[in-house]
Amino acid sequence: MMEEKEETQETENQEILQDLSEQGKTAELVEMFEELPTMDVAEFMEEKSPEEIIDYLKKLDIEDQGRIFSDFTLELQIKLFHSLDRRKFAHIFGQMFSDIRADLYQELTKEEQIELLPYLDKKVREDVIILSAYPPETAGGIMNTDFATIFADMTAAESLAKIRKDAPSKDMIYYIYVVDHSMVMKGLVTLKDLVMSEPQTRVTEMLNEFFVYAEVNEDRESVAQKIEKYDLVAMPVLNSLHQLVGIVSHEEAIDIIRKEETEDLEKFMGIMPSEDDEDYMSTSPFQHFKKRVVWLVSLAAIGIISGMIINEYQSILESFIILAMYMPMMAATGGNTGSQAATVVIRALSLGEIEDNDWSKIVMKEVKISFMLSVCVALLTYLKIAFLSFHAFLPAGFTMEHIGGVISLAIAIQVMTSAVIGAGLPLIVRRMGGDPAVVASPAITTIVDITGLFIYFTVASMILGIS
Repeated sequence: MMEEKEETQETENQEILQDLSEQGKTAELVEMFEELPTMDVAEFMEEKSPEEIIDYLKKLDIEDQGRIFSDFTLELQIKLFHSLDRRKFAHIFGQMFSDIRADLYQELTKEEQIELLPYLDKKVREDVIILSAYPPETAGGIMNTDFATIFADMTAAESLAKIRKDAPSKDMIYYIYVVDHSMVMKGLVTLKDLVMSEPQTRVTEMLNEFFVYAEVNEDRESVAQKIEKYDLVAMPVLNSLHQLVGIVSHEEAIDIIRKEETEDLEKFMGIMPSEDDEDYMSTSPFQHFKKRVVWLVSLAAIGIISGMIINEYQSILESFIILAMYMPMMAATGGNTGSQAATVVIRALSLGEIEDNDWSKIVMKEVKISFMLSVCVALLTYLKIAFLSFHAFLPAGFTMEHIGGVISLAIAIQVMTSAVIGAGLPLIVRRMGGDPAVVASPAITTIVDITGLFIYFTVASMILGIS
């Protein structure tokens, strides 16, 4: 319900901006730019040409320009960079959020970076060079420098004065980081602590010395998980000397978690993840083709084995046509069971709920679960075959009850083996140092199809006495 309300509000905001634009009410439009959420304004502008966007930005304060520019897509940011004079762009660039600013800087060519640097303030220039030096998959690569610091020997009044001077954005002012004069972090306080304290109260009296932090070279997914686990607004990032070098905000953590989940989902469904973050409509058909073709073609080639198994047991199919009728059911049941088990195990691995050395417990648990599932599926299969199938499909001397028992037993075994395969493959890949999500759902389906056919015909030939 809350999401629907947010979507409705966003739609209304876009309609208001569009109406003011069509009516040529520029003053009212600029006023709305300053009042509405930045993302709504950015989405409205992104529908316009670069020239129109530049005209709109010129009518806003430089702080608002940087704030809105930060919410543009990277592709649009680069287009506007090429459309603007370097000196004018440098003013906007200096007001962007530091982490987004560093991402944009890294996307520029070396020549473009050299052209831009002379127009930047010393603090901005040093900041963007430092942040751009860290690998993008680390805490240093996603941190920003928009934070406030105070010293432990300060009073509450002196701390508030320093915060006003540092002027961090309102989104990053909840946590105030306490450092010494070498930027070594001593702890933190909240803005509420400072405001509610007496002016002469020392920071040491309200200092929280126990805090969660990230190391500058720590994997960004680990950082995001910490922020989620401890429900933090932001997390400090420290270097090897325990000095405060940046922070990672919860907005960045949400983006990282979303990207990692998308990447894992794509891997699990047999789609090769891409380096860019373009959405479905922005990605070209050929890019979609490249992401999907590798797994699809590979598994199609492996699937030839299924045809070989069917050909090997052709004599059984000729004698018992009814077996062919229940092959799709057997394959679908095995594929679904294997995918379910794999999904549960991969999720548990990603959340740290299970470890590699738990493999025996996991397999045994899946055996117990799949046994109960197999009883249900086998019973349903037997009832369907025994009472709803046509006896005309049977050779003389065999009954539907007999055939129903054979097929039900084969499917029951298929359910149990599929669950073990689905749970075991991610664990094996993880044990070998790989990403469990790479064991894609199509791969599991293909494997259990092959094993299922082998089980199906082996059970049938043994019980029915036909080779």
